[in-house]
Amino acid sequence: MFDQSIYVTRRKSLRTQVGSGLVLFLGNEESPMNYADNTYHFRQDSTFLYYFGLDAAGLAAVVDLDESTDTIYGNDLTVEDFVWTGPQPSLREMAVKVGVERTETLSRLAGVLTRARAQGRRIHFIPPYRPENKLKLQEWLGVLPGRAGSDASVELIKAVVAQRSVKSPEEIAEIEKAVDVTVDMHLTGMRMARPGVAEAEIAAAVHRVALASGGNLAFPIIATVHGEVLHQHAHTGVLRSGGMFLLDAGAETARHYAADLSSTVPVDPKFTERQKEIYRITLAAHEAAKRSLKPGVKHLEAHLAACRKIAEGLKDLGLMKGETEEAVRRGAHALFFPCGEGHMMGLDVHDMEDLGEVYVGYEGQPKSTQFGLKSLRLARPLQPGFVVTIEPGIYFNSPLIDQWRAEKKFPEFLDYDRIEAYKGFGGIRNEEDAVITADGYRILGKKKPLTIEEVESVAKDLAA
Repeated sequence: MFDQSIYVTRRKSLRTQVGSGLVLFLGNEESPMNYADNTYHFRQDSTFLYYFGLDAAGLAAVVDLDESTDTIYGNDLTVEDFVWTGPQPSLREMAVKVGVERTETLSRLAGVLTRARAQGRRIHFIPPYRPENKLKLQEWLGVLPGRAGSDASVELIKAVVAQRSVKSPEEIAEIEKAVDVTVDMHLTGMRMARPGVAEAEIAAAVHRVALASGGNLAFPIIATVHGEVLHQHAHTGVLRSGGMFLLDAGAETARHYAADLSSTVPVDPKFTERQKEIYRITLAAHEAAKRSLKPGVKHLEAHLAACRKIAEGLKDLGLMKGETEEAVRRGAHALFFPCGEGHMMGLDVHDMEDLGEVYVGYEGQPKSTQFGLKSLRLARPLQPGFVVTIEPGIYFNSPLIDQWRAEKKFPEFLDYDRIEAYKGFGGIRNEEDAVITADGYRILGKKKPLTIEEVESVAKDLAA
């Protein structure tokens, strides 16, 4: 956790943004894999971490906006528990570290909420994503699980998004630590990419780097020879000569701040000429997106800048045709780029996604329903302190190509005969993380190989 003053200041700021009543924060519980005592790796709720910093299961907290009090609810472990866990600090000892003086047992919370409801006081909560927290809201507040998201406090959601979106210097430093570890993860994967190596071997080695740093993974590793599949988490393939290998992996620090990087490398020591052609287009799109990153500019513009470069480059190869602006406006390029250029990042790799993209990325405005564009998670104007990913890519997904061709979609912009020759090519994505500054952006962390020459030099270093 950070210094207690940081959490005190965050809660104080929250009080000025939300009206009256109580704010209920639900921490996470342990989550069993197949029986109660065999649990998944515990991960605390990010918003609970942001305001209360306590990385323990079974906690809840209430901020009383009218009385200006903060209370943490939980149960202390017993000596019998310590046989399994070792000695643990008491709830009061943990609370003091984050500037909270009031603690109560968890059983007292239901009565507090019941009295508040009887008095007509509003109880604010954010949308729950864990089933057990939905059930708690049903028990304590009478909110049915199916309505837990729609009944959440929009006022609180907007206040949390406003605070968490702008990263403080200590948060940026923590994210930068995660990026540095993540670069090492990618260098490990790139050095292992050669014919005959299993995806699972690379994924295991990459995961080891994250664990050895004292943290863990920010999200499940994507390590695949099928780069055209955007979220391919199965590690069942084997690298073959003539192909490419895509790694999308990020570290999470002990304080739970995330990084997110992608790399695409040839399985052989050098890219083929065809691979180079597509790789250069993705780099041009990457650089175009970066040039758009500055305060006041909508992140949508960075996305569209990347889309235009992809369309222009594919026109040069004869895969696309027609007027570039019109092709992008109508979404023809999405056959090759069916996702968004980037997203916010912080305590979550897709920061605050549980609070709703319409608030996090669109300031409450509706999202596009157009294929490709509807997957853009961040479109709002950028502000100093935002941390964003930069990850345009080009993907040749055979089922999608077949579907669009059968439907005769955009024949004025797509040359399906030429595209047919690229089925089986795979996909290319490279990714960096950046913080928006007062006059532009800064790439976070140490340098990751990005250009064709830099990527190929990693293989040369291995051979040497």
